[in-house]
Amino acid sequence: MTSYPPDLADGTTAVSTTDASTRPAPRRRPDATTRATPHRRSRTPRSPLAPRRSVPLTLLTGLVLLYTLLPLAWLVISATKTQTGLQDSFGLWFADDFNLWDNITRTLSYDDGVFLRWLANTLLYVALGAGGSTVLAVLGGYALAKFDFPGRRAVFAVVIGAVAVPGTALAVPTFLMFSSMGLTNTPWAVIVPSLISPFGLYLMWVFAGEAVPTELLEAARIDGSGEVRIFFRIVLPLLMPGTVTVLLFSMVATWNNYFLPLIMLKDPDWYPLTLGLNTWNAQAQTAGGEAVFDLIITGSLLTIVPIVAAFLLLQRYWQSGLAAGSVKE
Repeated sequence: MTSYPPDLADGTTAVSTTDASTRPAPRRRPDATTRATPHRRSRTPRSPLAPRRSVPLTLLTGLVLLYTLLPLAWLVISATKTQTGLQDSFGLWFADDFNLWDNITRTLSYDDGVFLRWLANTLLYVALGAGGSTVLAVLGGYALAKFDFPGRRAVFAVVIGAVAVPGTALAVPTFLMFSSMGLTNTPWAVIVPSLISPFGLYLMWVFAGEAVPTELLEAARIDGSGEVRIFFRIVLPLLMPGTVTVLLFSMVATWNNYFLPLIMLKDPDWYPLTLGLNTWNAQAQTAGGEAVFDLIITGSLLTIVPIVAAFLLLQRYWQSGLAAGSVKE
C-alpha cells in the first residue's frame, strides 16, 4: 500500500526531504547538443613569426623575382655567344658554340686594352668619391644626431631639401661652376660632386640616433675618454651596419654614374665603364665603325661582377645589425 504524507493544520501537505534526497536522479536522453562530436585537428595559432601562407603574395613575389633575374640570365647567356650567334640563336638559350672565354679575352685586349683603362678609372672614382662620401656621411650623421648646436634645425631642413632635389637638375649648374674653375675634363669633375650625398647623411643621422646610446657616450666621457677615441673605439663599431649600407649605396651610384661623366669628360682616357661601353655601342652607328655587340655584352657582364662581389662580401655586416634595437632596455 502506498503511504501519503500527513496533512498539516493549514491544509498543506508536508514533503519528505529524505525521500527526495535519496531518490535517484532521472537519466536524461542525450540530445544533439550533448552528443559526442568527432575529434577535430586543432589549428596552429598564427603569429607574426609564423604568418599564414598567401598564394597571391607568393605568386607576386615569384613574378618580381623572375623580373629581376631574367635580364641577368639573358646577359650571362648572351655573353657566351659570338657576334653571329647573337643574331641567329634564341636570346634565352645558349648557342651551338660556347665562346665566353674568348669574348672575355677580346674584351680586355680590344683597342689596346682600353677596357682595363676604363675599369681603373671607375675604381678610382668609386674609391675616392664613394669612399669620401661615406666618411663625410658618417661624421656628419653622428655629429647631427649626438651633438646639440645652434642651427641644427636649419641643417635638417637643408638636408631634407637636398634629398628631394634630383641629381640631374644640378648637373648643368655643376658643369658651369667647374668650367669656371677649369676642372672640367679632369677626374676631379667626377670625384668632387660624388662626395656629397644628402641621402647618405640623412640615413646616418637617423641610424646614429638609434644605434648609439647617449648613456654610453656619457659614461665614456666620465671615464676620461676624448671625443676622437670615443668615436673610433665605441661609436664606429656601433655604426658599422649603417656605414656599410651607405657605402654600398654610394658605390652603386658612382659605379653606374653616366650623366655626370658625360657632360664633364671629353677625353676617352678618363671615361668610366658606363661611358666607355656606350662609346663601343655608338661606333656601330658611325660610318665605317665596327659592330662589337658581343664585346659590349661581355663588358657589361664584367662590369657587374665587382658590385655583386661587394654585396656578397659586406652582407655579414648587415646580418650583425639586424637585431639592433630589438631588445627593450
